[in-house]
Parts: sequence; structure tokens; C-alpha cells
Amino acid sequence: MSEPSGEEPQGLPCLLSQEVTDLLMDRTLPGDVFGAIVAATVVINETRGQVPGSTASAKWPKQRRMPLGANGSLGIAEYVIVADADPPHIVLTRIQLY
Repeated sequence: MSEPSGEEPQGLPCLLSQEVTDLLMDRTLPGDVFGAIVAATVVINETRGQVPGSTASAKWPKQRRMPLGANGSLGIAEYVIVADADPPHIVLTRIQLY
């Protein structure tokens, strides 16, 4: 089914690695960190992985890093764009907290 003209294409699903899932399930995780991770998944989805301010690795161009929290104050989120999969998706692979 084609999209109606004038509409933006849908984002890509942002899946969580087991490591990130375990982190989100940790009851001691501060609420601001939990919220920042959820917000990151929304931005990753909506931009299809092309998050403003994210960086790509020269060695692994499908891998990206983005700041977590205001100006990266909480840490870094790492994700991989799997555009050639069926269906295409993104995996939030790791969260590095400060």
C-alpha cells in the first residue's frame, strides 16, 4: 500500500537490546534516565535513525551514538540502523551513563 501524497514516511521501529531492556527494568534507575531513554527511542524512530547531533562510526557506519539527556548530561545512547533487514528496524544496543 502506498502512502498518501504529502505525508511523511513512517519511522523505523526502535527495538531494545537485552542489555537496554534490563537497564529499564532496574527499579533503582532514576526517573530522569528512564525518561531520557524512552525519549531517545521516540526520536530515533521518528528520524529513522538520523538523529540531529548523532555521530556515525567510520568503521561501522550503521552504528550511531547520540547524547542522552540535555546536552548529553546523562550519557550516550548507541544504536544500529538495520535498514537492509526485512522489515527494516533500529536496535538501541547500549546506554553508557555518566
